[in-house]
Amino acid sequence: MCGICGDFQFDGSKPDLSVVQAMLKKLERRGPDNEGIFHEGPVALGHRRLSIIDLSEKSNQPMVDNQLHMALVFNGTIYNYPELKEQLTRKGYKFFSDGDSEVIIKAYVEWGEQCVERLHGMFAFAILDLRDYSLFVARDRLGIKPLYYSLDDNRFVFASNMQALLAAGHINKEINPVGLHHQFTLHAVIPAPDTILQGVKKLAPGTSIKIDAGGNMKYHRYWHLKATRDPHKADWSEAQWTEAIHDALMAAVKKRLTIADVPVGVLLSGGLDSSLLVALLAEAGVEDIRTFSIGFNDIGDEQGSEFEYSDQVVERYNTLHHKYMIPNHEVLDRLPEAITQMAEPMVGQDAVAFYLLSERVAKEVKVVQSGQGADEVFAGYFWYPLMAKAWEEGHNELDSFAPYYFDRHHDEFLQSVTSRFHGKDYTSELVNDLLTAPYADEFLDRVLRMDVTTLIVDDPVKRVDNMTMAWGLEARVPFLDHKLVELAAQMPNHYKIGRQGGKHVLKSIARGRIPDAVIDRPKGYFPMPALKYVRGEFLDMMSDVLTSQKCKERGIFEPAYIQRLLKNPEAKENMTRLKGSKLWHMALLEMWFQTHLD
Repeated sequence: MCGICGDFQFDGSKPDLSVVQAMLKKLERRGPDNEGIFHEGPVALGHRRLSIIDLSEKSNQPMVDNQLHMALVFNGTIYNYPELKEQLTRKGYKFFSDGDSEVIIKAYVEWGEQCVERLHGMFAFAILDLRDYSLFVARDRLGIKPLYYSLDDNRFVFASNMQALLAAGHINKEINPVGLHHQFTLHAVIPAPDTILQGVKKLAPGTSIKIDAGGNMKYHRYWHLKATRDPHKADWSEAQWTEAIHDALMAAVKKRLTIADVPVGVLLSGGLDSSLLVALLAEAGVEDIRTFSIGFNDIGDEQGSEFEYSDQVVERYNTLHHKYMIPNHEVLDRLPEAITQMAEPMVGQDAVAFYLLSERVAKEVKVVQSGQGADEVFAGYFWYPLMAKAWEEGHNELDSFAPYYFDRHHDEFLQSVTSRFHGKDYTSELVNDLLTAPYADEFLDRVLRMDVTTLIVDDPVKRVDNMTMAWGLEARVPFLDHKLVELAAQMPNHYKIGRQGGKHVLKSIARGRIPDAVIDRPKGYFPMPALKYVRGEFLDMMSDVLTSQKCKERGIFEPAYIQRLLKNPEAKENMTRLKGSKLWHMALLEMWFQTHLD
């Protein structure tokens, strides 16, 4: 796992290396083990390395293959690189390193732009062809690894986070009205290519770009998730589907365990998903499973930890466990640090929890497995049955989805922002397009496909990447293995929803492997009492931010709307449909602006 960046000048001039150095400074925490810069002609590439595979300097980057005339910067892990390396060796390629980075170079030379279709893993990379100074940039199918870029008539600049891109200078920092609409409607999810800023884009998952020396660009979407039933599996029983999902998940867990030259741990929340990962690692024969849990002080009747569940998993599998209790004052004290690490504004309160947990975990291991994606792939959230019922009652796609998911309807959005940001209902247009796209059999198929390929990318997946990489910790997400995702998308939805509130097939797999109390407990969320209740110091902080002179000068929010939220922040009408705080959404965005733009 690493941080990458680059500067491509279309007029043939040499890039200013101080620009790349400034970007690398903002990527340092993503890759604390090594730094490198390569420049030739109109292109400069930068890399910060977190050494996971082939710990030797042979795998340092930027990696230059002088025989093939290629240079690479790469962030991520290719889990099938040993198989690809064997294939390429049989074709006559000679390797000078033992890691996955060099395999990408050879694969690109052999298979061209289609090489990405052969890569099994999480990745964002750029390959410079030194023969014609063309650049090939690609991102993994499910967007696990980030890639931001800025494009104008003169240059293409890219980086692993927005902080690095802004450090490159000459970036349009005006607020993007489309991004702002998504920010306040999809609880801070802004789907690619948009971001909150006009001058910053992000590469969509499963997409590549080819740029020639003159700046001509070609975009290609190389992967689409089809949520259609496979005729060959039409007669599969529940037992057959359960076995197939188990085998695919086990394969994903094993790949994320064995493809590393350092120890691998598990972020154990006490929920079904991470507990099942521990069980499958034990089933795979791992005897010294390292697990990590975090908890916070209770507030009133609100529990600040899930230790009562995670402890049961630890006891059953005798894991090498680390349990951290964080005092509530530290949550608020260190919130500004966490915001500094946000590549985009994130309202998920567990971002701070992941930041504080990762700080401690990184002292023990460099790689962890985490349970993100299970709820979206296997319909684990409470709103999916509500949406399905609305559809059955005759509502259209958008009207079956929006009332159970959107943070606020369009009219309220218009009330919340000043007139210069009034425009179309951009979010409804986007969601309607996604929900009516072809190659999905049923309404719930379309919802889950949108969630997995679009919404999850810029909520839990991005959040975990940002907060783990802030401490040089690589997070691997087996539930988002693309082969498992493709299989699950073919499965009939009643094996997902079931009768127990979703994730039926995962609960079936877990039965007997993890304690029943963990399986049958109500769906939990990362407990953060200090940030859940909008009162006391937390409320004071948000009030100070939203009534500050900087906020007023920025001119995004309607003062009357802010005052309404401040007057009674925990009122039902001031909470979103997913039980989030509308006041926190506003305050977090302004805090992010003050941190990264002012």
